Amino acid sequence: MSILIVVNDPRDLPLHFEGSELVAAKAYLTDPGFAAMRGASVFNLCRSYRYQSAGYYVSLLAAARGHKPVPSISTIQDLKSQTIVRVASEELEDLIQESLTPIQSNEFVLSIYFGKNMAKRHNRLSRYLFDLFESPFLRAFFLYNEKSRKWQIQNISPIAVNDIPEEHRAFVVEAAKDYFQKRRKYSRKKASARYDLALLYNPEEKEPPSDPKAIERFEKAAESLGLAVDIIGREDFGRLSEFDALFIRETTSVNHHTYRFARKAEAEGLVVIDDPDSILKCTNKVFLAEILERSKILTPKTVIVHRDNAKQLTNMLGLPCILKRPDSSFSQGVIKVETEDDLKLNIGKMLDRSELIIAQEFLSTTFDWRVGILDRQPLFVCKYYMAKMHWQIIKRDLNGLKTADGRVDTIPVEHAPTDLIRVALRAANLIGDGFYGVDIKQDGAKFYIIEVNDNPNIDFGVEDAVLREELYLRIMRVMMRRIENRKEKWY
Repeated sequence: MSILIVVNDPRDLPLHFEGSELVAAKAYLTDPGFAAMRGASVFNLCRSYRYQSAGYYVSLLAAARGHKPVPSISTIQDLKSQTIVRVASEELEDLIQESLTPIQSNEFVLSIYFGKNMAKRHNRLSRYLFDLFESPFLRAFFLYNEKSRKWQIQNISPIAVNDIPEEHRAFVVEAAKDYFQKRRKYSRKKASARYDLALLYNPEEKEPPSDPKAIERFEKAAESLGLAVDIIGREDFGRLSEFDALFIRETTSVNHHTYRFARKAEAEGLVVIDDPDSILKCTNKVFLAEILERSKILTPKTVIVHRDNAKQLTNMLGLPCILKRPDSSFSQGVIKVETEDDLKLNIGKMLDRSELIIAQEFLSTTFDWRVGILDRQPLFVCKYYMAKMHWQIIKRDLNGLKTADGRVDTIPVEHAPTDLIRVALRAANLIGDGFYGVDIKQDGAKFYIIEVNDNPNIDFGVEDAVLREELYLRIMRVMMRRIENRKEKWY
């Protein structure tokens, strides 16, 4: 992996970064040799990133050449956006207060060098800000709000290399050395690979969409196709520009780092599964209810509930019925109510959290179908049976912890009912061409769509019971094909 340090004038650089090549911005922009390089990491230390400046074009052309620019064009734009900065301040509020509370002044400037600060107590905050706005040198300006008694970010801006204080320079060189070493460690792993795949996974998650054995098989399948796999976590947000694709195997949500990863990866030009649009649509049951109804796809009778129609719900659906939070997943946030009192109590609680919720008629079945779909093609078909003495496939205690689940039968796609596959594809195609699990109930010859999930489960010995290793290969082949198609557009 070539590391290029691009500056306006190499003679003005007060620092030396071992193992990298120092390049003038003009040379990088105009020399055909740099345009022909493959797989270079470009650290843009130009004095300015303003629109159409040399610094702006260094990051813009690096992306066009398939290089890995830091900062990327999307980061440069984010740094200019007060909305993005405000969102960052809200997202990191607890960490900001923890890091800055001991400070006696009403304002504070945090200098961030490759994700580190000279004071170790600020390193966690520095790392998270670097992850959000990946740029070699950053300056975050904070103000203390006397009214709210909280610190808030006022702005974040790049630090020009010539503006780094003399007393900080030795620390900056060490921070850069540590950062580059970590990148080289991964580059040795991927030396024989064609492309780089980041697999977002949290081994501590209680109910992940894939178990450790399935993750191992994804890794093996990817590497057999020429994809170097790096299993990353929440703390690796700032590394996304190193990769060609992102595969999310962590439970997704909009108000969650998984959505932030997907959104940034897409902005950086990576192939992404799950893409942010699919996460946004699938994780909101209100959206799904509306789009399925508009498309005239058969579903259990469904009502979008708000405070004005809540009292009429019994007349519209009858009892028992099912209440769903818009962001429910893995059978959590889904409640069966059988009496008027239960209905009134649970609707009130849910509407306190969301302006709209979902209510559906209750269809009693012994199992739910799930059709796994990727790239608009059926991939697997499962029957998820209800947990013993329960109306859902997963039974939970009062704290929401899983206490039991039903058995699963996986069948070949070609053995599944034709109408099941047809309706599953119709529903999934309303969302996009990503990776979906379509949940369906069957009543006689009728198939009712319950929901379309992004990020469907792939567990060892369950969803892969029919295709085995081929299931993982098919998913990774789609990733590889999409990467190659995207690269062809670049060159």
